[in-house]
Amino acid sequence: MKYLIALILGLLTGAALAAIGIVYNPVAKTPGLSPLAVSDQSLMQLNYSAVASSSIAYTNNGESAATPHPQRILQLWEEPIRRTDVMMTPLTTASGEFAGLGIKFMSDSEASRLIEGKALVDSNWYVVLPGQGTFFIEQSENYWGFLKEVVLPAHWSSADSWKGVWNGNVTDGPGALGTGRVHGGHGVFSGVNSEVVESLSAKAYSSRLGPVAMQGSLMIDVPVSSEITANR
Repeated sequence: MKYLIALILGLLTGAALAAIGIVYNPVAKTPGLSPLAVSDQSLMQLNYSAVASSSIAYTNNGESAATPHPQRILQLWEEPIRRTDVMMTPLTTASGEFAGLGIKFMSDSEASRLIEGKALVDSNWYVVLPGQGTFFIEQSENYWGFLKEVVLPAHWSSADSWKGVWNGNVTDGPGALGTGRVHGGHGVFSGVNSEVVESLSAKAYSSRLGPVAMQGSLMIDVPVSSEITANR
C-alpha cells in the first residue's frame, strides 16, 4: 500500500510541477506591440463586445462557459465542428457609432503547444459594412496571455472570477509579422489585400460564464488609395 501511495503522490507532484512549468515557462512570451501600431498607413478600427450574451447570436457545442443564444439556436455538437464557436455581433467605429455586422468563426487549432506558450485558435471574420462593402479576415489567434493572466486566476480564485485590467493582441499570423490577412469582397473593399490585428480588453471574467466585461477591436491596415472611412 505504501508503494501505491508513493506512486500516486509522485504522479500528482509531477503533474503539479508540469503545470507550474507550463504557466511560468520563461520561453512563453505574451505578444508585444502590434506591428500595425507603427504603420504609416491609415487604420480602420472596428470594435465589438466580446461577451457572448451581448452578441446578436452565439453558438457552440453547448458544453462551454459561453451559453448559446437565442434559445433555439442550433448547437454545433457534430464531431467535425464540435470544437468551433460562431458569433454574429454588431461592429462600431472608434467613436461608438454603428458600422456594420461581423460573423466570426473560431476553432481550436491542432498547432497549439502550451509548453511553447501557444494556445491557438484558427478564426475567420466575414464583415459587412452597409454603404461600403464586405471583406473577409483569416487569422490565427494566440490566447496564451489571456489564459495565463485572466482565465487561470479566475479558476484559482475562491470567488470563481477575475476582475482587473488586461489588454493584449491575440492575432498571431499567418502574416510574417504576426498579422492576419484581409481579403476584399465587394464595394470599396473589392480587390483589397491588407493586414489586421485583433486585440482584447478585459475587465471581468467568470469561470462559470466566461467573459463578463470584455471588448474586442479589429485594427485594419487600409490602403491609402481606397475610399474606406478610416480612424487614425
